[in-house]
Amino acid sequence: MKPGIHPAYGPVVFRDRAADVAFLTRSTATSDKTIEWEDGRTYPVIDVEISSASHPFYTGTSRVMDTAGRVERFERRYGTRGAR
Repeated sequence: MKPGIHPAYGPVVFRDRAADVAFLTRSTATSDKTIEWEDGRTYPVIDVEISSASHPFYTGTSRVMDTAGRVERFERRYGTRGAR
């Protein structure tokens, strides 16, 4: 790798405000805000709106769509398909 052309890669805390969860990882993203982590060190913190802790797909709280009602509404609106 060429020296001096890559962004700094270091520890960063990502904090999910919706689920009130934070996790420490490494990233090239930076922030002016900091947080003191469980190990006593201070790390930059990036607030995110959604993560795997709050996303409906990962938490299993996603809504099941009423597909039968949608099909019936479509058939009422446009009629059923005729036989050929």
